[in-house]
Amino acid sequence: MSKEQPNNPLHGIKLATILEELYVEFGWEELGYALNIKAFLNNPTYKSSLKFLRTTPWAREKVEQFYIKNMIRK
Repeated sequence: MSKEQPNNPLHGIKLATILEELYVEFGWEELGYALNIKAFLNNPTYKSSLKFLRTTPWAREKVEQFYIKNMIRK
């Protein structure tokens, strides 16, 4: 049973997709400085960054808001 979320701009977009698009557009270093997330600055990989975001709610929220601000409105 899926619940509709008409006001959620991230509805239907996976965290993995968000991370991949941000990485391609900005790179790890720029993401790390823009979001103040050290995990993106200290030898990051796609897999480790995804795991970090899945287990760290404050970081995931920052990434999602950054994505909405910089990618959805393009």
